[in-house]
Amino acid sequence: MTREELAVAYAAPGRHYHNLAHIEDCLAALARVDGLSADERETLTEAIWWHDVVYDPTRRDNEERSAELAEQHVRAELRQEVGRLIRLTKAHDVDAGDRLGAILISIDLSILGAVPARYDAYAAAIRREFSHVSDSDYRTGRARVLRQFAAREAIFPDPDFAAMYDRQARDNLARELASLS
Repeated sequence: MTREELAVAYAAPGRHYHNLAHIEDCLAALARVDGLSADERETLTEAIWWHDVVYDPTRRDNEERSAELAEQHVRAELRQEVGRLIRLTKAHDVDAGDRLGAILISIDLSILGAVPARYDAYAAAIRREFSHVSDSDYRTGRARVLRQFAAREAIFPDPDFAAMYDRQARDNLARELASLS
């Protein structure tokens, strides 16, 4: 798949947040990360491009399917690591010492630390992606996810992202949780 074909996938109907704008935001966040080798930057760029290429909110295997597609299309030397990184986006858990994993997960979650208006637009877009779910079920499920993030000692596993976004993310999560109850 070319970048153009990936962009088409991200433009599919029903993608209100997991779309090309999300990829562009992630790539912009990556551009601000210092201290990466050319290979590390390429690996993270590929992981960002591919991490949500398969997105169906009615399924639970999007990350696995995205990783498998990436492993079929990225450069052979990168396939295993790109696939591994994409699979981390399912639970957003990273082992200690996994620098690239910490960076990717922090980039993917950086929207949680956005200014309130931008966060609220994100939350509304996620709700639209889950329009097939009743309001009651959505509030219950969304609150569960938000509480899991809020309960983490560190929402962002990369220390630079944590320093930049943690306080605002916790405020945003608390505000959305209050609106869901």
